[in-house]
Amino acid sequence: MFPTVEFLRTAALEFIAAFSAVTAIIFLLSPFAARLGLVDKPGGRKDHAAPTPVTGGLAIAVGTILPALALTPPNAQVVGLGVAAVILVIVGVLDDIYDIPWPIRVLAQTGAALAIVLIGDVRVANIGPVFGLGPLDLGYLSVPFTIIATVGLINALNMADGIDGLAGSLCVCALVMLVAASLYAGNADLAHGLTVITGAVIAYLAFNLRLPWRKRARIFLGNSGSAYLGLIIAWAVFRLTQNPVYPVTPVLAPFLIAPPLIDCLVLIVRRVLHRRSPFHADRTHAHHLMLDGGFSVTGVVVTLCALSLTLGLGVALALRADVPQPVLLAIFAGLTVAYFLFTRHPDRAIAVYARLTGKAKR
Repeated sequence: MFPTVEFLRTAALEFIAAFSAVTAIIFLLSPFAARLGLVDKPGGRKDHAAPTPVTGGLAIAVGTILPALALTPPNAQVVGLGVAAVILVIVGVLDDIYDIPWPIRVLAQTGAALAIVLIGDVRVANIGPVFGLGPLDLGYLSVPFTIIATVGLINALNMADGIDGLAGSLCVCALVMLVAASLYAGNADLAHGLTVITGAVIAYLAFNLRLPWRKRARIFLGNSGSAYLGLIIAWAVFRLTQNPVYPVTPVLAPFLIAPPLIDCLVLIVRRVLHRRSPFHADRTHAHHLMLDGGFSVTGVVVTLCALSLTLGLGVALALRADVPQPVLLAIFAGLTVAYFLFTRHPDRAIAVYARLTGKAKR
């Protein structure tokens, strides 16, 4: 459906309310960040210039969870999401303070995924006719598939949160496309909820993006924020793509946040092939290679966001034009393989970026 005047008026008020609430919470939390240990200090792979509060994600969560609990009529789906969100925010804050081991983080993410499945019955039960053989029901694989998808998306966003403005901007791109998809599917309630989250993330970006008058971020998302936003996006995707009449087909899902997802998949495969932990930290993320090739931080953010919107909207239009879903699945697989081969030798990828930016050595 097309957005009505009433929807636009209400959405604008929701956006402003979320933006204002999160802005206020950021100001309230900032003086206590150092005292609570919620500060990211420079060193190692971290190249920011000064200790920076990691309270952005906590501000987004507080600014959206509490109003949702107060204003949303209780139902199993919302309760399941709320329980999952609380688990991830608590563990994420502890991780930001104490840097807890990755198996504990993954265990918490698994618990959160189980909460949305077992409490809210939000899951991936059918992936549609992606193999050209009719809708494929996952059956007993539904729960493990949902867990893997949720944990994967959370960690993809976490891995993208390596430079100022990137993770938040990619989330805004995904959220805007999800709002449009919700309206297309006739789910105005979900569109309203996602509008609130969008307003909250943009408030955070007002402090996190590099701007002409601000050369570095004043605040970071933190692991609590990337986990929370990854959960919200996963939950919204499951709600939209598991509608019995499938107005939004499951094959669209990975294209809504393709750049960080492809980067995450490639990095995990490469690390496993080199017999390293999938969570081993290094500087081979897409944004690191682009920076080393001469892109500015803002250039990386703009380029990856443009790519994200192009892929998401392009595939949505392809589906409207009845392009077969197996073709779209093959395109996603092809992009992933192509990126794996392109970055197989990071120095070569950096050299290509350097030529694109005019920074190649002569």
